[in-house]
Amino acid sequence: MNFTVSGGNKNAVIKLNQTEKDNVIFVDVDMTMPTPEVPEPFTVKWFFGVKDCYSTWNPTLLDIHGLGFDWGQIEIKSRLASNMPVQELISKNGTNRLCIAVSDVDTPISIKTGVCEEKAAIDCEIEFFTKPTSSTDSYHAVIRLDLRDIPYYDSVYETAAWWENECGYKPAYVPEAAKMPMDSLWYSFHQWLDREEILKECRASKELGLETVIIDDGWQTDNIARGYAYCGDWQVAPKKMGNMATLVEEIHAVGMKVMLWYSVPFMGIYTEKYKEFEGMFLEGSGNDTTFFGLDPRYKKVREYLVSIYENAVRDWKLDGLKLDFIDSFILKGKSLEYDEKRDFQSLEDAIHALMSEIKAVLTAINPDILIEFRQSYVGPSIRKYGNMLRVGDCACDMLKNRIGIVNLRLTSGKTAVHSDMLMWNYEDTAENAAMQFASILYGVPQISVRVDKLPEEHYKMLKYYVSFWKEWKNVLLDGKLTAQNPESNYSIVRSQLGDKAVVTSYTNPVIEIETAETVAVNASGCKSLIIKGGKGKAYRTVNCMGEEIAGGTITAAIEEIEVPAAGMIFIG
Repeated sequence: MNFTVSGGNKNAVIKLNQTEKDNVIFVDVDMTMPTPEVPEPFTVKWFFGVKDCYSTWNPTLLDIHGLGFDWGQIEIKSRLASNMPVQELISKNGTNRLCIAVSDVDTPISIKTGVCEEKAAIDCEIEFFTKPTSSTDSYHAVIRLDLRDIPYYDSVYETAAWWENECGYKPAYVPEAAKMPMDSLWYSFHQWLDREEILKECRASKELGLETVIIDDGWQTDNIARGYAYCGDWQVAPKKMGNMATLVEEIHAVGMKVMLWYSVPFMGIYTEKYKEFEGMFLEGSGNDTTFFGLDPRYKKVREYLVSIYENAVRDWKLDGLKLDFIDSFILKGKSLEYDEKRDFQSLEDAIHALMSEIKAVLTAINPDILIEFRQSYVGPSIRKYGNMLRVGDCACDMLKNRIGIVNLRLTSGKTAVHSDMLMWNYEDTAENAAMQFASILYGVPQISVRVDKLPEEHYKMLKYYVSFWKEWKNVLLDGKLTAQNPESNYSIVRSQLGDKAVVTSYTNPVIEIETAETVAVNASGCKSLIIKGGKGKAYRTVNCMGEEIAGGTITAAIEEIEVPAAGMIFIG
């Protein structure tokens, strides 16, 4: 391939060195300058012929997966606290044509691709230093270009393994509790928290099979107007919560673990600490009126945040923290100006320091501490500090939840991938409610409905789905996940472990039997599934509440079997 370089500092020397192994091209990018300077953006560009290229994939795409244009390129923006630098061109049959990745997942980087009409080729561009960082006189990164004719997901899996094993981004240890179903109180309570209602919910949730409760926004304030104007002091609101240590002890007695929510950067104007930290805010990291984002480049900010989490985990015996809004640390405006009072000038370096300090302190208290992050702070670098990655908020949106689960599974190795919290309208049918659960089977379920207020059929459905998920957890989480038709937001998703598989039809009703035991889940909206390759195998069909409705033996190589919405066929 022919590469060109444009942009960069006036005195910068930027060199590229290309090598190839087994149809994977590695391009070393080296920049040097006579004296340290803040690097200015520079771009590496090349063209790739449009040959059997059908769609584009990256872990942020939720709707349009076309090839794009050179005047309107498809782009992924990446930095330490947001996403990851990978984008792929895929053929019509789902094989890789070009998977682009960069070794440096901390520096702000953009990958863009789009069709150049004049060349019938993809205009590929990687821009480095899309946002300001600290001064340096040298920089090194490696561009990885996978040209192998392999399933698209295998190329993504190998990219994630490359980051982890060869680029130095070793993920955090994942305790078993991170892989068990949880009850999150956000959608079910929002800020209307009440200790007695929380305990009531925990008892009902434990009976259902949920193992951890996440107490979300609201525990720190009596205000219920939403927003973050009261975040920053992190003192318990006694009218709602009473004594936090006592509440945690009571929840532990129920048999559940407890996690607590924090909006990491935010300092509200109604907090006692606001005046103390004035002048140590990042412009634009909050809304700059009622709450602001703290600047972790100041040692005092990092020490304060670390102490808050350390004291909470130690004094209240918490099992984990939901650390929110890490992607809200941004650098612009006056925050770009130099301040000698900071011990870091690079925001990325400061975030690393903050998260490293948090991890060290908390794991010293509890080696099995649970730490949840959510999209978009889910990349290889941030995985070093958290062991739970959750799909971004998408209340009632089963399509977005499904896409988010698959994208995170493809890119997150063994880190526990969690669904956004499941909720639904209690007046809907149990089948439609079950579709919410069927959309996230391949991640750890987080439930956010009032379990004690569910209609009878909804409760029966949820209890069945939770029990099914726990029984098949190893296959669902530890099996190899494959997902067809990424351009259609995944028509069929399969996870296979040994001779067992769970296959979910989301749009394509044809289920191929490839293992001794298979569970086929009907989340397609169709009234039946077409079973291919199951001749001679026994089967039984259940509805969304686990009630058996049919059974027998598959008698043909291709056989259509009626399956109700969110129902399942057990084959083999």
